[in-house]
Amino acid sequence: MVRLVLFDIDGTLVHTGGAGVKAFAKVFATEFNAVDGFERLKFAGRTDTGLVREFFGFHQIPATPQNYERFFERYTFWLDHILRDSKSDLCPGVWEFIGALQALPQAPLLGLLTGNIRLGAEIKLRHFNLWDVFEMGAFADDHEERDHIAAIARQRASRVLKEDLRGDQVLVIGDTPLDIRCARAIGAKALAVATGGHPLEELKSHQPDWAVADLRQIGAEEVIGEKAETLKC
Repeated sequence: MVRLVLFDIDGTLVHTGGAGVKAFAKVFATEFNAVDGFERLKFAGRTDTGLVREFFGFHQIPATPQNYERFFERYTFWLDHILRDSKSDLCPGVWEFIGALQALPQAPLLGLLTGNIRLGAEIKLRHFNLWDVFEMGAFADDHEERDHIAAIARQRASRVLKEDLRGDQVLVIGDTPLDIRCARAIGAKALAVATGGHPLEELKSHQPDWAVADLRQIGAEEVIGEKAETLKC
């Protein structure tokens, strides 16, 4: 059975009305006077640290610890400010699906697997009263590469549960092909939801264990039980 369920945030749990992207642009413009080339950044499924490194490279800004600290200090300030004025909402079925997981006789540990830095993730999820739902997580502060973040998440959950989790005891839920890839990197199951920017058929082509339009289309028991049918939708 699945003992750990790891959720992506943007496009999987919530839509922030582009608050994160706007905060990125604001900091680059006001702190680093860097505005050209922002449209070249592809945010979906990426990590905050990787995006900052890429944009630093566009503008020959040294990728020093001091510049990262400077960027993320202002980013979290602006994210909190912009999010309050953004049109944001939960993705369909989120609370119902989480509630169904929590109600299972052998409820899995709920965690986060996200490309957000930890404080950015907290700001976004507290806005929706979701932060306290998750008992652990792994973030862009932990590693720049999403596949490595997945491995860190499994290790942390193993410590919480006091058992060495196998990959097939982990389920990763996300809205991009990169979420599916990082699930496979740790041998985990993958549930793809078409609530972000990737159509359902595109997600199916990456062969997750399940691909659904949104979390209303699948039951908690189905993904936690030992038997899984491929590409249920």
